[in-house]
Amino acid sequence: MRLIIVSLLTLICLTSMANGATIVRVDIKGEINQGTAILVNSAFKKAEEVGADAILIVIDTPGGLLSATKEIVSNILNSDIPVITYVYPSGAFSASAGSFVLIAGHVAAMANGTSVGAATPFVAGFPPKVENKTVNYIASYAKSIAEMRHRPADIVERFVTEGLSLSAEEAYEKGVVDVLADSPHQLFEKLNGRIVTVKGKKLKLDFSTVEVVKVRKPLQSNIYEILSNPMVAFVLLILGIYCLIFGLMTPGFGMEVFGAICLILALFGFGAIGINTFAVILILLGILLLVLELLTPTFGVLGIASIICMTLGCIMLFKEPLMPREFYRDFVMFVGGVSLGTATIMTFVIVKVAQLKRMKKKVGGEAMIGEVGEVIEFKDGKGLVKVRGEIWKCKSEEELEKGDEVVVVGREGLTLFVRKRTEH
Repeated sequence: MRLIIVSLLTLICLTSMANGATIVRVDIKGEINQGTAILVNSAFKKAEEVGADAILIVIDTPGGLLSATKEIVSNILNSDIPVITYVYPSGAFSASAGSFVLIAGHVAAMANGTSVGAATPFVAGFPPKVENKTVNYIASYAKSIAEMRHRPADIVERFVTEGLSLSAEEAYEKGVVDVLADSPHQLFEKLNGRIVTVKGKKLKLDFSTVEVVKVRKPLQSNIYEILSNPMVAFVLLILGIYCLIFGLMTPGFGMEVFGAICLILALFGFGAIGINTFAVILILLGILLLVLELLTPTFGVLGIASIICMTLGCIMLFKEPLMPREFYRDFVMFVGGVSLGTATIMTFVIVKVAQLKRMKKKVGGEAMIGEVGEVIEFKDGKGLVKVRGEIWKCKSEEELEKGDEVVVVGREGLTLFVRKRTEH
């Protein structure tokens, strides 16, 4: 009898476990960047490893990089596992790029007190500007996601074209999201038994019991999150350019190595960021003008032109339409100030170092070249000459006489090579 009871209890436990669901949870918090895309991708891999029944993406973001957003949305749209997108907790919002992630879910949910929308694309400027061609492109992208998930495409399109923003209640009433829930527990209760379509197949969600596996940020995600931040990438770029030029001019201090490392890291970050080609040309022109200033001193004219080109190029460098509006305003002020200050200081330092190097070259032998002296005695191609009050041995291919004025044309040790001065 005891054996039968134990067997029945075991069967009940196994049945309970079989009815449960494993849900992999990943949080998108803050600006979306390449690090975020890597984090979400790791969640999908984790879901496959543990045989998860669903993936929960919790969203609280003001927007982010277009390329990273596309990668996240693509993972969701092509997932073989049901994806639940959820704006949470109260006070969170899913703006700009985040709104596309939300509507891409098989099930889209929001907590009361949250909002979605405001996805009008901007470009850097003061104030930030709107480009019609970019608006049309982003609007069509948003519309295609909404149509695929059978959400109101006209409303979603207005997120982009009109900057429409909706509260959780409004989004639910208009069919933008499917569920309102004030906690993950309440969300799972409301979704229990719900039918979702995944890759053309209808699946019934069994969330009677739930085990949540939370995904932590991998190291790669943290690294990319830092490097793909536009402000960090910009600082690395500006430091790399000037440190490399300074280091090549004054080898031995390791500045060229530091500059090269900064440039590599900057390019690494730029790989995930939209770049304005014209801005890159301005930056390259600024570098060229600085080099020309060093090679052919123009009393700072080319140096000033270099500073202007570098500053304008850096301000216009990034082309990321889904970053939050405040980013474009703050970014222009930050980049403009840093690039102008850094370019001015570094250009001044580099030009002064170049001038000092040219002066040092004239110390010693080269300092005598071009000096005028007087022959004291001369015979058989050699003799003595007085230059700057000092007596030097001299040689010349010309026949000289005592009292002749000569010009120094070279030096070898303590002997000067001279030629007769031509009267003008």
